[in-house]
Amino acid sequence: MTTPRDLVESFYDDVWNRRDVDAARRILAPDFRFRGSLGPEKRGLDGFVTYLDAVHTALGGFTCIIEDLVETPGRAAARMLFRGVHQGELFGAPATGKMIEWSGAAFFTVRQEQISELWVLGDVDAVKWQLGPAAASDF
Repeated sequence: MTTPRDLVESFYDDVWNRRDVDAARRILAPDFRFRGSLGPEKRGLDGFVTYLDAVHTALGGFTCIIEDLVETPGRAAARMLFRGVHQGELFGAPATGKMIEWSGAAFFTVRQEQISELWVLGDVDAVKWQLGPAAASDF
């Protein structure tokens, strides 16, 4: 049996850190709802993959690190660290080549051994501050 912990670990290790879309197809429900901290809500695999690609385009070597993870039978929550090299436009700021990182929290809902919903709260102010004045003007 696949636990919420198994799904969350695969979501970050395989889907985000390795950009494995086949893994996403296995662990995400067909009607997956995703609200990431860097953009609007996405629905379904195609919407999520669009977001995944946009983040990896803007942030080279983008990596998600699980710092803490708790689970219940149908839910999981993770304290996260996100990082990547700013290599493409993000929040209106052109590429700086700087490594940026920020903290966040992710809240998962699991249904029938797949992730059905995910809501991520990230420290967007920290991201914009690291990107500099072009992004800071968006505050």
